[in-house]
Amino acid sequence: MRLFGCQNCGQTIFFENSTCNNCGYALGYHSETKQFLALNHEGDPVAAATVQGQKFRYCANAPHGACNWLLPQDSAEIFCAACRCNRTIPDLTQGNNLRRWQCMETAKHRLFYTIIALCLPLKNREDDPQYGLAFDFLADAPSNTRKIFTGHDAGLITINLSEADDVEREKQRAEMGEPYRTLLGHFRHEAGHYFWNILVHGGGRLEDCRSLFGDDSQNYTAALQRHYSKGAPADWQNSFVSAYATAHPWEDFAETWAHYMHIVDTLETASAFGLRIHPVTTTKRMLNADIDFDPHRAADIRKIMDAWVPLTFAMNSLNRSMGQADPYPFTLSPSVIEKLQFIHEIIHANSTARLR
Repeated sequence: MRLFGCQNCGQTIFFENSTCNNCGYALGYHSETKQFLALNHEGDPVAAATVQGQKFRYCANAPHGACNWLLPQDSAEIFCAACRCNRTIPDLTQGNNLRRWQCMETAKHRLFYTIIALCLPLKNREDDPQYGLAFDFLADAPSNTRKIFTGHDAGLITINLSEADDVEREKQRAEMGEPYRTLLGHFRHEAGHYFWNILVHGGGRLEDCRSLFGDDSQNYTAALQRHYSKGAPADWQNSFVSAYATAHPWEDFAETWAHYMHIVDTLETASAFGLRIHPVTTTKRMLNADIDFDPHRAADIRKIMDAWVPLTFAMNSLNRSMGQADPYPFTLSPSVIEKLQFIHEIIHANSTARLR
């Protein structure tokens, strides 16, 4: 993700900011121009500085502390593009539901930032009632009579609210033997299923996809049962980005898609900070990188990988210096990079068509 600045004073701010800590102005994100607009200091929900003479107001979820995106003042919509995809939100009067939902929206808005940056097609349930993208944020019943499973079904992404609880998510990560489990990772993974339907099945790339990821027509339920009972093959790292990716070709695609989104977003952040990786103890060029490009517009996966490998080596080294686990505990084999190249190609083929 790029860096942002307050329109009023120029202070560097985070994507989640709704107030500038320096000048006190209220801030709102304008997704079309990818910039933050400074609202007047009384907090009036109309932009003091306008874009091409147009004024703006906050999304209707702003009062809940769940959104800082803006809409045109005269828009008939009350929700921003990201919040319009919500089908079900939790009862905000119950327990920790508000805080957990706020965490959900933070991750979801980051997902939408990348979807927009990659010029991916995006339809909500209003645009496409049958297959449009929608989210249900649901909690398990108190009596455990109803268990909510995170997943995707024909555009509907369901996420269990407990995933926004750091303790519960870490417990699940440890019990399932996962090296990495984050709320943003869930959103990117489930979005992978959604875009498989659009860009692979609906985009005429099914056979190309099967040649890399396998035959998706195999029974999905049986494949998951087999995975949970027997686990991943011993040599899974030779061909898959994660152990879970071995469960079924759909999961392989979604896991690889999530990694692609991790990579391009993190590289954009590194580029925004002007990062250069040049280890002083080696002359090997494979560990050198000047990250000074927009990964969303990179022509080839090799340019992305040439920057990603040195960056993750540096990131993991820094974390170890702080006594923390590696933030990127993965190894990308040539087979996985080939799969990433396929995802890169279908995204950019679609982006090129949409930008014409």
